[in-house]
Formats: sequence, structure tokens, C-alpha cells
Amino acid sequence: MAENLRFWRDFSGADFLSAEQALETVGLDGIGHLPFGYLSTGQRRRAAIAKLLVSRRPLWLLDEPTAGLDKASEERFARLMMQHLEEGGIIVAATHLPLGIEGAQELRMGESG
Repeated sequence: MAENLRFWRDFSGADFLSAEQALETVGLDGIGHLPFGYLSTGQRRRAAIAKLLVSRRPLWLLDEPTAGLDKASEERFARLMMQHLEEGGIIVAATHLPLGIEGAQELRMGESG
């Protein structure tokens, strides 16, 4: 998993966080040596978040980003999203669940009224 993150970090040309720092940030420190296929659903989701962190892109396009996360991981991700927004980033997310971002603009699909 850490090797994969290093690839994406190098591919994107980002130099903000190392793979190990990103894994620690999402609570996966100590298991970076494991292949992605060995991870649980929640761990896979957190690894995807770590990829966002090492790639360092201004626009995050997210599809159900908190699916499979436990409450602590949801809160950690909400803080990471807020930090991304505070640094001038943009987040576009499709979700059925609140993301914990204060002041977020929302477009609800399929509702009349």
C-alpha cells in the first residue's frame, strides 16, 4: 500500500506528504507494508483518502467518501476536508450522508418543491 502511495505521489509531482505521513494521518500507520487486497472496507477507504493527500490536488471529486468509515474516521476525514477547503481547495462530493463540513453548499437531487 505504501509503495502504491509513493507511486501516486511521484506521478503527480507532489512533495507535500510522504506515503508514510499520509498513512499516519488517516490512521493506517504500521500497516503500509500490506497489499491493498488485504485491507478491510474501511481501511481501503482510508487508503483512498491517503492517496488524495499524497497527490495534493486542488479539486477533490468524491463519491460516497465516508461509506465504510467508522465514526472516528468520518470525523478525521471531515477535519481533512476542512483543512483542504481552508487552503483554497475545492470539494465536489456525491453522498447520501452529511460530511461534517460547516457552510457547505448543497444541491439535492430528486426532491420536488
